[in-house]
Amino acid sequence: MSEPNETLEAMVLRNFLAKDGKLRQISAQYKKKLIVLQMLAEKLEPGRVYPERELNEWIKQYHEDFPTIRRELVMHQFMYREREMYELNPREMWTRWDQVR
Repeated sequence: MSEPNETLEAMVLRNFLAKDGKLRQISAQYKKKLIVLQMLAEKLEPGRVYPERELNEWIKQYHEDFPTIRRELVMHQFMYREREMYELNPREMWTRWDQVR
């Protein structure tokens, strides 16, 4: 990743994450939202299948609006959903914020 992108990523995470690690808000700006979603996806365990209820509880440690974050993770290809079971997609499938203009 280029230096300007690393700087942008660090700035966005610093602005949107409180000291306790919780999200202050969900960004309305597409690129910033993708940066935060990628950070969350990177904290999940690859190859593990998460039941919806368990994923909801995991998301709640970052933000109370778990339905929106869960839906965004699926919409932007970070996760795959089948019958209330969620799994991380391969990283190559993720919507890349650094390619958004």
